[in-house]
Amino acid sequence: MSGNDINRRDFLKFMGLGGVGAATLTGCDMPTTVTLEEGKEKVVSYLAPEEYVIPGIGVWYASTCQQCPSGCSIHGRVREGRVLKVEGNPESSMNGTGLCQMAHAGLQGHYNPDRLSKPLVRKGDKLTEASWEEAWALVEEKLGARTAWLTGTISGHQAVLLDDLKKTLGSNKSYAYEAINNGVGEALNKAVLGEATPRYRFDKAQSVLSFGADFLGTWVSPVHFTKEYAQKFRTGERGVLMVVEPKMTMTGANADFWVPARPGTEGALALGIANVLLHKHQVDGRVLPKAALDVIAKYSLAKTTDVTGVRSEAIVKMANYLRNNSPSIILSGPSAHEHANGSQNAAAAMLLNILLGNVGKTIESSGEMPVKDIAARPASSKAIVDFVADVGRGDIDAVVITGTNPVFTAPKALGVEDKLSQVPFKVALSMFIDETSALADVVLPLASSYEDWGTSVAAYQPHDKVIGVQQPLMQPLYKETKGLGDVLLSLLKSKGVDGYAGFDDYYAYLRKAFSDMPASVKQGKSDKAFWSAALQSGLINVGAASGSIKAKAPKVQAVGYEANSDYPFHLVPSARQGLWDGRHANIPWMQEAPDQVSKVFWDSWAEIHPKTANALGVKEGDFIRIESDQGVIETQVYIFKGVHPDVVAVPMGQGHENYGRYATGVGVNPLKILSPTTDESTGELANHATRVRVAKTGAKAPFPRLGGSEQQAGRLLVGTVTADVFRKTEGGDHVA
Repeated sequence: MSGNDINRRDFLKFMGLGGVGAATLTGCDMPTTVTLEEGKEKVVSYLAPEEYVIPGIGVWYASTCQQCPSGCSIHGRVREGRVLKVEGNPESSMNGTGLCQMAHAGLQGHYNPDRLSKPLVRKGDKLTEASWEEAWALVEEKLGARTAWLTGTISGHQAVLLDDLKKTLGSNKSYAYEAINNGVGEALNKAVLGEATPRYRFDKAQSVLSFGADFLGTWVSPVHFTKEYAQKFRTGERGVLMVVEPKMTMTGANADFWVPARPGTEGALALGIANVLLHKHQVDGRVLPKAALDVIAKYSLAKTTDVTGVRSEAIVKMANYLRNNSPSIILSGPSAHEHANGSQNAAAAMLLNILLGNVGKTIESSGEMPVKDIAARPASSKAIVDFVADVGRGDIDAVVITGTNPVFTAPKALGVEDKLSQVPFKVALSMFIDETSALADVVLPLASSYEDWGTSVAAYQPHDKVIGVQQPLMQPLYKETKGLGDVLLSLLKSKGVDGYAGFDDYYAYLRKAFSDMPASVKQGKSDKAFWSAALQSGLINVGAASGSIKAKAPKVQAVGYEANSDYPFHLVPSARQGLWDGRHANIPWMQEAPDQVSKVFWDSWAEIHPKTANALGVKEGDFIRIESDQGVIETQVYIFKGVHPDVVAVPMGQGHENYGRYATGVGVNPLKILSPTTDESTGELANHATRVRVAKTGAKAPFPRLGGSEQQAGRLLVGTVTADVFRKTEGGDHVA
């Protein structure tokens, strides 16, 4: 060969890089200024895997799900250092092997390309990347006695660190805010039963009447209740499920008897049912005080129908079911609570439980958490109302925000964005930029729950109290992210708080905290053995302080209904499993997952009754304008019999303006046009108290929905019989 001599090894290296490398560079749309040499990557075989790791074989590790406040226990499958799948932990009495779709989709949040990888600091009107040293110096300088903490649900040892930090700074301003909550119900339970979260015994109940408690979808602990419902309530002697709500939820879709009622009138319906039980079925009313009996006496069938819009036949039928299928459980959820008279609705539902003798039978004490300092701090919507009020009084100089996005989830009329602009210094601890963290002065990037240490304690625990252990399932994807526990610990150390200087990180703190647990919890194990057992199980059973439950009848008032000619419809911003309150809208799996009832995906829609659609002259796919006294949204129509004719239901979760490539600009946010009405007794936001008017816009577009027609068109394609007939003709002792 002449002057271009090249040996075989160099030739093969050149050809390999020239073929594969060039194709890789082209496929990645790299600029033409990048040379082949610069585009090379070093590929190293997996010759030295970590201990216990076999290449190609997955290893399962226990941890705790953080996709909603329920605190389910999980097993994560890890292969070659990457978490690939999660399943339910069979050792958990809460969820067992079951998980909801949000838990399974959490991996897409973990691997989301929009995750923050570095701290951000505001310079001028923009957030720009900065070093941890620069961001941390600002945080240390600005946080002082007038610092507020705005969080989502928090529990476990992170809550302990936060409490110590508040004491150190001399700040008592702490607000735990969740848009989806059971604040009204918990307050009523605490006042009447002495416990905010009693145990509901589906295994003992023969009938369940739910006033807006979507326990199979979004209420309290849906995975646990789904297991109780399917494995205990629906097996053997099949129980009867009745659901009263303004819009059909997942629980309503599973009901034997579904009843649509006007929002806010559920209490009147409960009193009407009580009236039938007292007068038709001669139930002993001496368990109720005379004042309650006097109120019940006002709700004849005619009066109850006039207020609620529910037919008298349906009222009698529900009373018959409750009388003939005893014992029962009466549940009252957000659909009934989130109205200006929500506490009265919850009180009326509790009166039914007392009248039917359910307290002590199907509603039991769940006991107290023995380790109280790590117990769950239940979040509420009242928290954001209080925060806005305190900012308005000038009580807050700095705020630390984590685990919540109130600029998106709170009504615009509440003025959260405006109030945050009045706070001189704002810190956001977050995995993503969202509508709230975008307003911060410093944003510290958090590790995901699959990369972080922690403990959590679920608010609803019907059995022995359990601490959920959260351990990293893999190394952090980004080196400059930190866990919430590490951030809180670093703040405590920087303030020189006694007892924290010796901990290098949050992991070291947890090891010491586990060592300090009572001997009764460790059950004779050494510190090392106890730690190892906790990581293997993912759970620490701490028992429960014994408790008893005895009801005292709540005070009830007459609940009425007033029409509004200017705004004739009720807006129902319905919660649904999947997008939840909007926190999962940046997960493609959740956007692609069809709604459990309507089967719509990747968009928003308004559910209206066929009668309403005829009156408005709209068809499915038409756009309508929904206007409250606080604003306007426009979205497509889904015509559905599973909604009250006076209701327009728009699911929450969509309508983000700043939440990454998968969520921003998709759909509309019904929460923004809500009136900032609060419950009279508890101060909780009344999400179902907003009236709207509706008009056809004239626009129409293809509707993103799976499935075909919901009508049989008179062809009787699906025949139905009652459960009683099935038992008689088919021997249905094992009806599922």
